[in-house]
Amino acid sequence: HVHLVESGGGLVQAGDSLRLSCAASGMPFSRTTMAWFRQAPGKEREFVAAISRSGGNIWYADSVKGRFTVSRDNAKNTVYLLMNNLKSEDTAVYHCAGKDVVSVIRSPSSYAYWGQGTQVTVSS
Repeated sequence: HVHLVESGGGLVQAGDSLRLSCAASGMPFSRTTMAWFRQAPGKEREFVAAISRSGGNIWYADSVKGRFTVSRDNAKNTVYLLMNNLKSEDTAVYHCAGKDVVSVIRSPSSYAYWGQGTQVTVSS
């Protein structure tokens, strides 16, 4: 059974920072590309960032580039998302996801494994 559990969300003010964590179990984590998606009320799930199996390749959405940093620790089966200079537009439920097949990095449908999500709320 594959489990992804996000943590680290909360209520912050614009300009503040948060670090999200996603702990994985039940799968060969080091063989899995990991990503972060977010979903705001009334909107489709949106790609945020992704990181390849060994961390050598990283992708970001334009809206977060320069503010967010994705990283992973394969020894801990954990992927992180450091979010700096948060904006009200970043308010959403943030999900981590994993894929173990060759497929489009930025598409939610590419990912077979999903966490339950953690709420990030940024006051304006």
